[in-house]
Amino acid sequence: MADREAATNNSAMLYTAEQRQRRDASVWTLVQGVLAPLQFLVFLFSLILVLRYLSTGAGETLATASVLLKTALLYAIMITGSLWEKDVFGEYLFVDMFFWEDVVSMLVMILHTWYVVAVLFGWYGAVGQSYLALAAYFTYVINAAQFLWKFRLARLGGQPNQHSGHAQASAAGGVS
Repeated sequence: MADREAATNNSAMLYTAEQRQRRDASVWTLVQGVLAPLQFLVFLFSLILVLRYLSTGAGETLATASVLLKTALLYAIMITGSLWEKDVFGEYLFVDMFFWEDVVSMLVMILHTWYVVAVLFGWYGAVGQSYLALAAYFTYVINAAQFLWKFRLARLGGQPNQHSGHAQASAAGGVS
């Protein structure tokens, strides 16, 4: 709780000094640093395959497999990301600093999970599933932009001007 209050009151820093030390010491920081670009590369490859399938009708199996791989990486990054938040902020999800990123992440997870369920149960047909994948990917891009904004702020050592705890995360959530 003291970290949350310190982060709320310190408008010049994204992290408190203690949070920065915990972030730098956490193994999950490195894991996130590896998984995030890997997931993005798989996303780009998968997006191309899904769009190819929708435009030509070719490559349905490969497109489906790529979305499933992207979803598996999403689950891995969400689990390790919550472990990272626990290491740095003392809570698994919805810490003030990343509140809106976590909210959008839940929507991303819901849409990707919905896709997997649709594939497993044969709902919507391959075309409908592909459009569902595109909806999931759209929310993923928004969420990735949120986190890139926070990463940029962390690299610059600051944060946007805020006046309350949840506003800290909402500033990035709205811009990204």
